Amino acid sequence: MSESSPAGAPGDATPSPSMPAGGTSYWEYLRIDDLLALQGGVEKDESKLSNHEVLFIVVHQVFELWFKLVLRELTTVRDLVAADHVPETSLSGAVASLRRVTVVLEQMSTHWRLMETLSPRDFLDFRDKLLPASGFQSGQFRELEILLGLDPADRMKFGGDSTWLRALEDSKGQPSASRRRVDARMAGGTSVRSALNAWLHRTPIRGSCAGDAGDDAVVAAFLDEYLASHGREIGDPETLASRQTSDEPARRRIAAQYRQEIDSARRFLLAEDVPGEERTRCRRIRAAIVFIESYRELPLLAWPREFLDAMVGVEQAMLIFRQRHARMVEREIGSRTGTGGSAGVAYLDATALRYRVFPDLWAVRTVLLRRGAVPPLPDPGFYDFRYR
Repeated sequence: MSESSPAGAPGDATPSPSMPAGGTSYWEYLRIDDLLALQGGVEKDESKLSNHEVLFIVVHQVFELWFKLVLRELTTVRDLVAADHVPETSLSGAVASLRRVTVVLEQMSTHWRLMETLSPRDFLDFRDKLLPASGFQSGQFRELEILLGLDPADRMKFGGDSTWLRALEDSKGQPSASRRRVDARMAGGTSVRSALNAWLHRTPIRGSCAGDAGDDAVVAAFLDEYLASHGREIGDPETLASRQTSDEPARRRIAAQYRQEIDSARRFLLAEDVPGEERTRCRRIRAAIVFIESYRELPLLAWPREFLDAMVGVEQAMLIFRQRHARMVEREIGSRTGTGGSAGVAYLDATALRYRVFPDLWAVRTVLLRRGAVPPLPDPGFYDFRYR
């Protein structure tokens, strides 16, 4: 480099402040020696462990690394959507993060297959060492649930503990490092669910935004027209039932199901299932989901729809991970009590059914219409990039 060349110009061999003068190596960059020294178990000596126990340790350590990545990605998504203004085009980055999270969760589900290479006897040879340790004590997994927005009221007790947080205390009843991280996560800002709902609440519906004069009337008109189209799409319940069976009791049952479907759609979209003080906000959020799904071909709604679909993908992968965990546990130890004192597989099955974070994104699929049945928009140009 000539003496007149500025620092950092092409040809400058001066290392950056973060780079060692002699460069770095693969093992230094990844801290391989540190990583490979962490599989010694309670003995802190890997030579004293069976291959089965080392497998168990490695798989769960890998889970924790995946959780770390997932938490980073979801925090990025949360922060983007929580902004006062979220440009539709910036949602592409959030969608990329959500798709990465989905792939990670799917990959994690396959790790249970690796665990199943342990026979029940292989696992029982070292299972008692774990007492009272449990996967329930994974602070990062609890952080993941908190960050997504799992309602604390939905949490199940774990074993005999009066609160799920008790499981994150050490043997002396003091907060562990995991407990402190979980406490910080609970105090550290809004959840993905809250940010998502706030973003949906701000979504323009037929060009009207929350807080605009007459917005409630615009939303109500859209829902009235949508529900009318929904009813027409289903048709007459008695006629439909008669086409499906000639058995009279079965016909009455099927007709009742169709009537219930129409009534449930109305109750859901008008938010009649939520308390009165929350109903107006919830109604607008649900209307926004339907609106985005129904008019997703419009330029300004294309990425919002991809975002909602990617969020569903994350929760689906999470549910499959929970369910796959339960089946692995049942295959290994049947219905034994868990090492941490839980009901074991029964507890895991219950969480897979109960721990749902985005119920509206799933429920709206019951009321969606085919493209030709969706009410026409008065001003579709509002959602065109050229409009602004």
